[in-house]
Amino acid sequence: MLRRRTFLVASSCGLAGVTSGLVNLAACATEGTTVGEPTDPPSFHHAGVVASWQKYAGKLTFGRGQTIALVDDGCKMSMPEWTAVVAGVPKVRVAYDSVDGDDDPKHEGRGYHGSTIGIPSSLNYNGKWGVAYNNQVAVIRALECCHCNVKDHESLAKGLAWVAANHEKFGITTVNLAPVDDLEHGHPIPTNIDAPLKELRKLGIWVSAPAGNHAFTKGISWPSCQPNCVAVGAVTTGKDKVYLDRSAKIELVVPAAATSSSNAIVCGAAMLLREAIEVNQYDWTRDGQTLPEAILKVMQQTGVEVRDAGSGLTFRRLDLVKALDHVFQQPRNKTE
Repeated sequence: MLRRRTFLVASSCGLAGVTSGLVNLAACATEGTTVGEPTDPPSFHHAGVVASWQKYAGKLTFGRGQTIALVDDGCKMSMPEWTAVVAGVPKVRVAYDSVDGDDDPKHEGRGYHGSTIGIPSSLNYNGKWGVAYNNQVAVIRALECCHCNVKDHESLAKGLAWVAANHEKFGITTVNLAPVDDLEHGHPIPTNIDAPLKELRKLGIWVSAPAGNHAFTKGISWPSCQPNCVAVGAVTTGKDKVYLDRSAKIELVVPAAATSSSNAIVCGAAMLLREAIEVNQYDWTRDGQTLPEAILKVMQQTGVEVRDAGSGLTFRRLDLVKALDHVFQQPRNKTE
């Protein structure tokens, strides 16, 4: 479900234009904007992220009012990136541990990945930006290590169910389901995560996962192989050459050094498109039965076609600025 909200800060123009907590977005567009340093400059330029920041500085707040759930192996919460407060808004909005059933998501056992997986989508620290740099994050420890096993499905399912139950309370619109089991799955594997994935799709919450980082051409990692989870692959940065794991389940490819980074970039892009759809009152129902399906369709239709010789398949590579152009160039929905 898409809800209207009041944007408080358009930090593409810093604090300029902020008056009593409100912002003059049109003024931001004319004042001249200062773009932060991308967390991954080559990939962000290739995927149209930097161009999107520049072009839509006066129209978008780049994640303000939205929370992304980082479902992974925990986080070192003392990192300055996650203790940061931007324009009075704490970067981390909430934390939860579905393994232990408490609110302490610190790394335990072999965990390490969740401390950094939010950087490409969400960082706003020392002038460095992730794609949706004004968003907030929900840190969810849902397993011991991102290099997982299907047996982790119970705690992952609990984490996803927590998101579904709390998405309105914490403004969660997006889920980065970060684990990979590093196996070549050509078909879904029925597990406990399937029901919450279906529910999240029904609720209009974007959920995507990385394909994996080997050289598989006929299958991808679990949980990205599951229904109601967008599977994200990779192309080499600076070139539209598909590599790492892929199969017919891959729904989008993104330039990055690993599919976990590709997926993180897509999660940020999904947040920007969601905001653009709301701002322009775009009739997304023409593109999909649910909002996540519509967002994906726009990404695919506007993306660059890439033929993969290794798998014999053709994929679409994210071009975020073209996806935003598509949304803003359409007539506003007159029925709203």
